[in-house]
Amino acid sequence: MSATQLLTDADRRCQVMGIINVTPDSFSDGGRFLDVDAAVRGGLELIRDGADLLDVGGESTRPGAQRVSAAEEIARVIPVVEALAREGLPVSVDTMRASVAQRAVEAGAVIVNDVSGGLADPRMLPFLAEAEVTCVLMHWRAHSMRMDDFCFYDSVVGDVCAELRGRVDAALDAGVRPERIILDPGLGFAKNSAQSWELLSSLSTLRDLGFPLLVGASRKRFLTEVATYGRRDPDVPADRDEASDAVAAVAAAGGAWGVRVHSVPGAAAASRVAARLHGSAVAVDVVGARAGRR
Repeated sequence: MSATQLLTDADRRCQVMGIINVTPDSFSDGGRFLDVDAAVRGGLELIRDGADLLDVGGESTRPGAQRVSAAEEIARVIPVVEALAREGLPVSVDTMRASVAQRAVEAGAVIVNDVSGGLADPRMLPFLAEAEVTCVLMHWRAHSMRMDDFCFYDSVVGDVCAELRGRVDAALDAGVRPERIILDPGLGFAKNSAQSWELLSSLSTLRDLGFPLLVGASRKRFLTEVATYGRRDPDVPADRDEASDAVAAVAAAGGAWGVRVHSVPGAAAASRVAARLHGSAVAVDVVGARAGRR
């Protein structure tokens, strides 16, 4: 399934990817979905709230997180992917390992979301090409234990674009078809707050790379700067949900293919409002053009 096939011809709007972390140590919701039944209930709830697809991950990539073994990641992820796929739900697997990606695709996953963009496992890009599966290639420089040591750029937008082009070239050289590639600028990954905001303000430049764009800002550290109103505690990840919704609105209005979120309703509304506004703009242009010909 390609990125465009996930959208119907009548509903080409920003896709909402709901997050299911089957980990004990994710920064926001670790431990919530460790049980398969709980993960399936959570996934169904995200779909009811307006998610278009579900992203299942079994290895935390929060700053400072240590890696788990491939066997542990498989044990966490595959039963959940299988159960959600049996429910007929579109599932993405969030993994940097080709072995996990292969098992997940066999279990029914339709997207492989690799936060390393194929850098962490040299077998990933050849697998994606062989499996003919849609993939998300994120901008990445180092694993979580060390990524904060790599937030140095001549120009964060220019450097991220150049490095993403490099990942696209590597994927194409491995045989991945271009229509199966989605890019992610990797907000918060080897980026400080100012750099994440600069990337977010440069979505049009990132879109000029020519591939669908996934934006993952949900509950991330850089949002603490704006989650300081009312009774919100910026140090509580869930108290950043409204800020996350605002970013989803910016991304949807900016033409992003999708947003990856923990809390779905606000992002689902943002996606639909942006689609409606874009539709209205087209309608106005058509009316104006007709009026001009009279």
